[in-house]
Amino acid sequence: MPRLPLFPLPLVLFPGVTLPLHIFEPRYRQMLDDCIGDTALFGVAWQGDPDGDIASLVGTVGCTARIMRRETLADGRSNVVVEGTERFLVRRIVTSNRSYHVGEVDRYDDLVDTAESAAELAQVEERVRPLFLRVAAAARAIANERHATPALPGDAARLSFAIAGMVDLDLAARQRMLVSRSPAGRLRDLERLLEPVAPVIESRAEVHRRAGGNGHGPQPEP
Repeated sequence: MPRLPLFPLPLVLFPGVTLPLHIFEPRYRQMLDDCIGDTALFGVAWQGDPDGDIASLVGTVGCTARIMRRETLADGRSNVVVEGTERFLVRRIVTSNRSYHVGEVDRYDDLVDTAESAAELAQVEERVRPLFLRVAAAARAIANERHATPALPGDAARLSFAIAGMVDLDLAARQRMLVSRSPAGRLRDLERLLEPVAPVIESRAEVHRRAGGNGHGPQPEP
């Protein structure tokens, strides 16, 4: 089994999703240096209690993080941006000469479910993709955000993680999404979340638009 530096954090990283991190502990500064000098990968695993027993990570599903950008500060701390790549399952914590934790991990992929046909997956994807775009467009309108929604992946599995990374989910729900091995199941969960939200947020966006135009529609920009 491959070994992977482990970074337990009170957050969940999804494949294909970027995440900014501020690294200040000496052991994780060392991990960062070792990763850049080696594979530029480490494993992010959700641990609700940062001071919890590292052995509790055994059996946890996490996500490998690829370092995309690093800004090293004068005092040795670093601001980094990572991108989630693949999921892993922690099999055991191993003893090493490093100050940070190292785990033996297995790759953790979606299961091929014969009961879940490609047609069924395509159908739920066709419903969820425009549903999310409706919610995202309304949210941008309320926030007066002019930038477009980030491009969504064409792959259904990656699409589920991309949307999960942009919607409001608590950490337990995010971890359940990460652990799920069914792309259609993840998309159906997102559909159940977004369906009741879409008309509400669109209504709020319309009120916001009318308020901005003082009841007379959009006004020209100054």
